[in-house]
Amino acid sequence: LITGETGTGKELIAGAVHEASGRTGEFVAINVAGLDDTLFSDTLFGHLPGAYTGATGKRDGMIRRAESGTLFLDEIGELSTESQVKLLRLLQEGEYLPLGADRPKTTNARFVVATNKDLPDAIENGEFRSDLYYRLRSHQVSIPALRQRKEDLPLLADQLHLMHGNASLFNEPSF
Repeated sequence: LITGETGTGKELIAGAVHEASGRTGEFVAINVAGLDDTLFSDTLFGHLPGAYTGATGKRDGMIRRAESGTLFLDEIGELSTESQVKLLRLLQEGEYLPLGADRPKTTNARFVVATNKDLPDAIENGEFRSDLYYRLRSHQVSIPALRQRKEDLPLLADQLHLMHGNASLFNEPSF
C-alpha cells in the first residue's frame, strides 16, 4: 500500500518495487477510480464469450497480463464496496473468477495499490472495508508531499520525461 497526495510519485514507487523484485512479468498499471463493479471485474478478471451481451470473444484481463509481474491498482480508495470484496478474495486466495466462468483461475502476480485517500477515515465513514485495509497495510509506504521534498522535483521530472521516451529535461542544452 502506497499512500500520499496526488502527484507525489506513487506509481514511480510501484514501478521501482517491480524493478527491484526481479519478477519476469510486466508492470501493469490500472487507475480504478470510476470503475463500477462490472467494469472492474471485466478489466481485471476478463471474461468468456457470452458472459454478457456483446461479449463475443474472450478477454484475458489485466491479472493474466501481469502474470509473473506486478499489477498496480491506483486510486484504490475509490473502489466500490462490491469490488473491494472481490479484491480481498483475490489477495487472500490468489484466485479470481473471469466473468462467465465456472472455475476460478489462480495468479502469481504481485499486487501493489496506491491511494491519496485517508483509508482509516474511509473505514469510519463506511466507504472502505476494514478487512481489506488490514490485508493491504501489512506493507505500507507513505510518500511525503512534494512541498516537503522539493529537492526531488528534478529527479521526478527527469523520470517522467524518460518514461515518455525523451531525454532529460534538466541536462539538455537550452536554446
